Amino acid sequence: MTRIKAEMDPVDVRLAPFDFSLPEDQIARFPPEDRDGGRLLCSVGGGWSSQTIPDLLGHFKSGDVLVVNDTKVMPARMFALRSTGGRVELLLLGSSGTAMSALVRPSKKIRTGEQLELVLNDGSRSGHTVVVGAAAEDGRRMVELSCPAEQLMDACGALPLPPYLNRPAEASDSDRYQTVFADRPGAVAAPTASLHLTAEMIRALTDKGVQVQRVTLHVGPGTFRNLRPVDLDSGRLHTERYSISRDTAEVVNCAIADGRRVTAVGTTVTRTLESAVSVDGTVAAGDSTTDLFIRPGHRFRAVNRLMTNFHLPKSSLLMLVCAFGGRKHVLSGYAEAVRAGFRFYSYGDAMLLEAATEDS
Repeated sequence: MTRIKAEMDPVDVRLAPFDFSLPEDQIARFPPEDRDGGRLLCSVGGGWSSQTIPDLLGHFKSGDVLVVNDTKVMPARMFALRSTGGRVELLLLGSSGTAMSALVRPSKKIRTGEQLELVLNDGSRSGHTVVVGAAAEDGRRMVELSCPAEQLMDACGALPLPPYLNRPAEASDSDRYQTVFADRPGAVAAPTASLHLTAEMIRALTDKGVQVQRVTLHVGPGTFRNLRPVDLDSGRLHTERYSISRDTAEVVNCAIADGRRVTAVGTTVTRTLESAVSVDGTVAAGDSTTDLFIRPGHRFRAVNRLMTNFHLPKSSLLMLVCAFGGRKHVLSGYAEAVRAGFRFYSYGDAMLLEAATEDS
């Protein structure tokens, strides 16, 4: 059986404690038949138990707060042709306007000022153009579009599925790679833990007295980038935009003050709330950006329960989960998930765990 294991680079030995092996056939390349049809590995009060996503309802009570991310994945992946006929892939990193940064592949072959013609979703020429400009940070290029990004993405764009799915987006992904509450375009990757939630589950939680609140964090391409020595040295990560409404901040702050449970659905919600919380435990409303790198040693002030999917080895996302639940405990859960045949990554199963009481 082929197994996936992150390669050890000598400069990244600090990541060795966050490595694990995974059978390749446990990577979920497609979603379950039903949105809530996944499994749930649950750790509440100790060990791990195998449950299902609908069992989540039994883990909430009146007064609990559940926070989700309402970002919407843009159809930001598109293809263009050079004057030579060569094919170029672009990933737009802006949701509106004509000037923005993008990831361009192959970037080194594209001259500054070169004009490309975008192709439609059916593969035919669109007549729309993009001029590739100078290099920007993190391997990005500045681009100038012939019409606003929203129009180009409608005509030429596809959802940018994670590279480890190793397949192009299909028609069904336009629904299943979006959450049921996605309504703020800006992400190039889904907040995957929320993909499990249905409108019926949200209503059932609300009927139970659970306060369901939204934040927005637009997931950027850095979420798939391998950690670099500079990230570990600086303790900072790629920058992402987020927004917290006054209502959400007030609800979360009241729960923190009352000692009630605040459950973050996903690492993106966790990063948002922990970026906005002050040392006194108060979450600030507003729009901002974050480069927060949550890793073991981080003191969680806003979130005390986490629902999350299973993440890649040696990734910043796995480090966040280990910081939250304790490294040894979380990796024991990963080992149990592998043994029990759970499905991993964006379309995979989920886990629910409480904040660790001490580092482990």
